[in-house]
Amino acid sequence: MYTLDSLEQICHGCRKCKLGETRNQLVFGKGKEDADMMLIGEGPGYNEDQQGIPFVGVAGQLLDKILAAIELSKEEVYIANIVKCRPPNNRNPLKEEEDSCLPYLRWQVKIVEPQIIVCLGAVASKRLIDENFRITREHGKWFKKGNYWMIATYHPAALLRDESKKRDAWDDWKVIKAKYDELKGEII
Repeated sequence: MYTLDSLEQICHGCRKCKLGETRNQLVFGKGKEDADMMLIGEGPGYNEDQQGIPFVGVAGQLLDKILAAIELSKEEVYIANIVKCRPPNNRNPLKEEEDSCLPYLRWQVKIVEPQIIVCLGAVASKRLIDENFRITREHGKWFKKGNYWMIATYHPAALLRDESKKRDAWDDWKVIKAKYDELKGEII
């Protein structure tokens, strides 16, 4: 059985796709190792590639504010991405790149064992919930997959590009917080 540390070491040596050749740093994941909530985006951007930490750029700062607004912090959740290396020019990961990294993400999920998985954006939603997922139509809706409650909301970077999505995203996060509190109540 892997630990997050041992899995991260394996990922450091990964060259299953070309992203491993062009990255500055691996962006494995960060947060509470037994978090009840896991946030998953599509892949690291420039700042993440420089620092080796997910969601540290402007979109990450917005995510910090969103979490604070629902009385959570990055230290209470676990944050990862579909791919662990930055795609060139911040493009979406290619299917073959996602396929290469998906086993690592599955192990991260198995190790953390969250109750809730929040897909941040269309790429993560299509890959983890349903390939035909439409973020504009299906954000904020719960899906039960195995042991996990899954939901999608807009990626923080999308909110920075289109502020008209902020109201819908805020409604999504209120739904997420309500489910989180409900599930935490079952644990106590």
